[in-house]
Amino acid sequence: MPQATPAATPYNTQTPALPELWTMAEVARLMRRTRSGVDKLRARDPNFPKPLKDGDNRRSRIYFVRSEIEAYLSARLEAREVA
Repeated sequence: MPQATPAATPYNTQTPALPELWTMAEVARLMRRTRSGVDKLRARDPNFPKPLKDGDNRRSRIYFVRSEIEAYLSARLEAREVA
């Protein structure tokens, strides 16, 4: 008995890939800092990537774009090597 192939949806081929998002906890773990340590870094470094906030409430979860965090860390490593 032949198996049915799933119907291709046209939006799957047209939709651009969404960036991977990291939570504050994941960014803190990657940078080996506490969440408050990441907050302090965000406050003092204007080059730190801006988060995406999931809502209007001050307690809403924030997310960071993975590629932006990786680019930020790479730039800091390159700046260290130049100095």
